[in-house]
Amino acid sequence: MQNSEAVALSAAVLAVAGELTQRIHEGVVARGFEGVRPAHGFAFVRLAPDGATVTDLAAHLGVTKQAASQLVEELVRKGYVERRPHPGDARARLIVLTERGWACTRAAEEAAADAVRPWVELLGEGEVRVLCDRLLRIAPYGPIRPAW
Repeated sequence: MQNSEAVALSAAVLAVAGELTQRIHEGVVARGFEGVRPAHGFAFVRLAPDGATVTDLAAHLGVTKQAASQLVEELVRKGYVERRPHPGDARARLIVLTERGWACTRAAEEAAADAVRPWVELLGEGEVRVLCDRLLRIAPYGPIRPAW
């Protein structure tokens, strides 16, 4: 692959990722979840289904523990997460989604489906499945990190 092709591919993937993030965010807000940011959604991905510590969340987001703590505090204030005793470490706290956090996550799933529907219309369901398979081969587990 030529450098110019690599740059074009990089630009296309980044453009799609940025548009997808924006469309999901807009869909979440349209479903009544005011005051959330895309970074919150990236955190929710790590917190579902079993919760995580602030250290786990920081590693997932690629930020410092202090930044993750501030994000958690904001999400607690907004009612999306709560702190619980960690079942395996008395010194740690487990951050888990509240019912409001789960509802927001479901709204994001619906918004994601809406966001990729035009891809299916453009490429066909089979091509979108192939695209998904190829992307999962490149980056099978994430982590999904926000760009600030």
